Amino acid sequence: MVIPKAMTSVNYINKNKITPQETFRLLEMEQGVAKWVPRYDAISELLFTILSQHTSDLNALRAFENLRDTFGGAWDQVALADQNDITKAIWIGGLSKVKAPRIKAVLKDIQDKRGNLELSFLSEMPMAEAKSWLRALPGVGPKTAAIVLCFALGMPAMPVDTHIYRVSKRLGFIGAKTTAEQAHDILEATVNPKQVFAFHVYIITHGRQVCKARRPICKECVLKNGCPSAFQI
Repeated sequence: MVIPKAMTSVNYINKNKITPQETFRLLEMEQGVAKWVPRYDAISELLFTILSQHTSDLNALRAFENLRDTFGGAWDQVALADQNDITKAIWIGGLSKVKAPRIKAVLKDIQDKRGNLELSFLSEMPMAEAKSWLRALPGVGPKTAAIVLCFALGMPAMPVDTHIYRVSKRLGFIGAKTTAEQAHDILEATVNPKQVFAFHVYIITHGRQVCKARRPICKECVLKNGCPSAFQI
């Protein structure tokens, strides 16, 4: 009996499960070196992340830029603004009536706690404490907290979006029943802290271009020889 080539690959793959370290090496070779550069300051990153929820990156950016331009980049003015004015400024991003009160509440809470809207102090805290501080803000979950710490402050927090969650499950880095919230801490513990940002970039890119939700392109995947899910989806 002739064994299909794909099945042979699967049998081989299951015996040679890839590690996060090898995944990092192979994706870095394929995608090039990813270097951390802050996208925004921490408070701007926080607001952008809130606006990016349940919408496209493009619409989130448009909403963020319109909010910034409407209030001259002064986030303290947004905190004082009428909620309807915030809603109008961010309408293009979708769910503006939900996100406007959330933005206002977050800014007010930060001001009440700190007396200003400066979040750079978080980089001087142990990461667990910095996460807890952010997650105590209204509507801020583990993903938003990790994005602010990683993208704006260069801390080794692992943001887990749908792409990273899906790819990490397929590679066996997290269990089938692991929640997205649990995945943040699990993945952080398996990746070199100095490589967390780049690992995030590599996996997200891989998920968008190769390890797609419905039709992953396993035959073109540089990780296929160590992926327990290769050719099975």
